[in-house]
Amino acid sequence: MPKRIFIEVNSWFKRDRIVRNLEFFQDIIVISLCVSLFCVMLIRLGDMFLSFLHPLDLRQVTSDILFILILVELFRLLVDYLQERSISVGAAVEITIVSALREVILRGVLEIPRDQIFGLSVFLLVLAGIFLALPWMSRLLEQVKTTHQEAIEPES
Repeated sequence: MPKRIFIEVNSWFKRDRIVRNLEFFQDIIVISLCVSLFCVMLIRLGDMFLSFLHPLDLRQVTSDILFILILVELFRLLVDYLQERSISVGAAVEITIVSALREVILRGVLEIPRDQIFGLSVFLLVLAGIFLALPWMSRLLEQVKTTHQEAIEPES
């Protein structure tokens, strides 16, 4: 009886079609983010080459290069999401680390207050811990998954 009601309710709402349409709109959003990121990368690259016409500010050039690399990594992350329907935590952690270090390079270590340096150091240590724990966690989750599948198969 409950199974019949579930099938009937599912046919009323056509849940599969709704989910498919929502995923389609989500893909449109991600594609628009990719296109806009690509445009921003081209604009920043053009600005960087135009800045070479003036006296060279090494800190600004380094900051621009790191910013473009961050945008490239974000673009790669979005493309991977479109292909695999999942976010790579390792790539996201790498992007965050590079972003934090870009801010330090841009402002200079000596110009940042001591409390912010301490907070940034703790933040980078946590990110490094996550980055180092990722392979261990993926192996652990794979073992749990195979154990769970082996426990289910004899029952079938």
